[in-house]
Amino acid sequence: MCAAVETAERFSYYGINSNLITYLTGPLGQSTATAAENVNAWAGAAWVLPLLGLALLTLATVLTTLTTLNCQNTHNLASCSPPQLLVILFISSLYVVAIAQGGHRPNLQAFGADQFDGQDPKESIDKSSFFNWWNFCLSLGVLLSIIIIVYIQDNIGWALGYGILCVLMLVALTVFLLGKRTYRYGVKGSETNPFARIGRVFVAAVRHRHMTPSALTGTEEQVHQGLAQQSSEQFRCSFEDVEEAKRLLRLIPIWTTCLVYSIVYAQTSTFFTKQGATLNRTIADGLTIPAASLQLFIGVSIIILIPIYDRAFVPIARTLTRKPSGITSLQRIGTGIFFCAICMVVAALVETKRLKTAQEYGLVDTPDVTIPMSVWWLVPQYLLFGISDMFTSVGLQEFFYDEVPNELRSMGVSFYLSIIGTGSFLSSLIVSVIDKISSGEGESWFAINLNEAHLDYFYWLLAGLTAAGLVAFLFLARSFVYRTGCSN
Repeated sequence: MCAAVETAERFSYYGINSNLITYLTGPLGQSTATAAENVNAWAGAAWVLPLLGLALLTLATVLTTLTTLNCQNTHNLASCSPPQLLVILFISSLYVVAIAQGGHRPNLQAFGADQFDGQDPKESIDKSSFFNWWNFCLSLGVLLSIIIIVYIQDNIGWALGYGILCVLMLVALTVFLLGKRTYRYGVKGSETNPFARIGRVFVAAVRHRHMTPSALTGTEEQVHQGLAQQSSEQFRCSFEDVEEAKRLLRLIPIWTTCLVYSIVYAQTSTFFTKQGATLNRTIADGLTIPAASLQLFIGVSIIILIPIYDRAFVPIARTLTRKPSGITSLQRIGTGIFFCAICMVVAALVETKRLKTAQEYGLVDTPDVTIPMSVWWLVPQYLLFGISDMFTSVGLQEFFYDEVPNELRSMGVSFYLSIIGTGSFLSSLIVSVIDKISSGEGESWFAINLNEAHLDYFYWLLAGLTAAGLVAFLFLARSFVYRTGCSN
C-alpha cells in the first residue's frame, strides 16, 4: 500500500513539475531564464501539503483561464499576462505542495523499509529489493503522469489536469488509511530523543575543544570512553552517542559530492523541455507530442532496467560478493554519477547540432518556426539520465537509510531528498549568475530565443562539474567504512 500511495503521489508531483516551465513561459509570460529559476527553486523546496496545494493549483488555473480568455488568439502572451494576484496564488499553491512533500516523502519511504527486519537474512535481501521496486512504482507514476496529465494540460485544459491530481491524492490518502491495521510498527530502543543525544555530543565537543594533546593519548576507544565518561557527568554522552555523531559527520562529504547529480537532475524538466519545444515533434499526421512528454523516456528506462537489475544482475553479483544488495550502495551511486556525466556530454553535442541546424536553415532570428530536426535526437540524453537515476537515486536512498541511527531513518531518507532539493537551488543560482554575466557581455546563454542562446556551453560546464564531482566521490568512497549490520 505504501508503494501504491507513492505511485499516486509521484503521478501528481510530475503532473505539475514536468510541464511547469511551459506554463510559466506561456500563460504566465515569464522569460526562459526566470521560468527555469522558478522551477528549480520550487523543486528544491518540494524535495527538502500535496492535497491543499493541488486544490489551490486547480483554483489558480481556473481563475487564470477565465482572466485570459481574450488572449487565446494572440501570440504575445507576455503582453496579456494574468493579474499579479493570480500569479501569487499559483506560486503559493506550488509551495504548499512542496511543504507537504517535505513531510510525506521521507517518512513514507522509511516507514515502508521498516516493514522488513534488517537482522533477518531473508528480510535483509527483501529490504534491499524494496528500494528497487519502490523506485519502479515511483517511475511508473511519473511515466503515467507525463503521458496522461501533460497531454490533458496541453490539449484540454490546465484546470482539469490539476483537478485530476487533486482527486487522485484523495483516493491515495484513503487507501493508505485503510491499511493502517496491517502495518508493522517499530519498538523504541531508547526513551531519549536521538536528536538530544547526538546534540549533547556536539555540545560536549565544543566544551572540550581546548583539551590538551596529552589527554588524547591511548587507543581511539580509550579516548572516546574518556570523553564519554567526562561528558556523561555534565551531558550524559555515551560512547555509542559519540560514534553516532561521528558517523553523521562522515556522511556530509558524500552528501556534498552527490550534489552534481542533482544539478543535472534539475535540467530534465527545464532546459531539456525547452530544447524539445523548438524541434519537430510530429510523429504522425496530426499527432504532435508535447515537449514535456519526452521525460517519459527517463521513466521507461528505469521501468525496464529495475526488474533486470533486481532479478538478474543482483543475484549474480550476490554470488560473487556475498552482499545482500549485490554491490555496495556507494558503488551503485558512483556508477550513476558516471552515466550522469555522459548524459551531459551527449546533451551538449545534441544542442550544438540543434544550433547549427538553425543557422543552416536561417532560423536563428525566427524562434517561432520549428527547426527541421527530429525531436528523437533528444531521446539518448533522456535514456542516459534514466540509467543514471536508476543507479544513483536507489543507491542514495539505501545508503542514507542504512548509515543513520535506527531512530533517524526518516532523517536518512531526508538526506537523499535534500540532495535533490539543494541541487535544484544550486541550479537556480548557477542559471541566475550565468544569465547576468552572459547578458552583460552580449547575448545570454539562456536567451528567450533559444536559437541565439548557448545551452551547449551550459551543458559542457555541467559535464565538467559532474566529472569533478565523480573524482571527489570516488576518493571519499574508497575510505568509507560502512555501519555494522547494514546491507553493504
